[in-house]
Amino acid sequence: QVQLVESGGDLVQPGGSLRLSCAASGFTFRASQMNWYRQTPGKGRELVAAITSTGDTTRYADSVKGRFTISRDNVKNTVHLQMNSLKPEDTAVYYCNRGGNWGQGTQVTVSS
Repeated sequence: QVQLVESGGDLVQPGGSLRLSCAASGFTFRASQMNWYRQTPGKGRELVAAITSTGDTTRYADSVKGRFTISRDNVKNTVHLQMNSLKPEDTAVYYCNRGGNWGQGTQVTVSS
């Protein structure tokens, strides 16, 4: 079955960096667009970043452009989200997504 397992969430100070990872299995990873979403209490999930199956095209939410970078490794079946210059408003649970499949989420907290 499809499995998406996120890791890398942590507590970090404003201006800091984190790298999230998602290990994928149970489907043809190299043929799938992959996405990162985030969710805060009381709000719906927001698309943060997306990457095409080959990795040649990416897109980002306006709120993270220039600070976050999505990448993938089609050999290791992993997708990453490098987050720099983190702000308190980036605090959320971050989810790896492929179509209707979701990981369990990883908590990112940005606070001094």
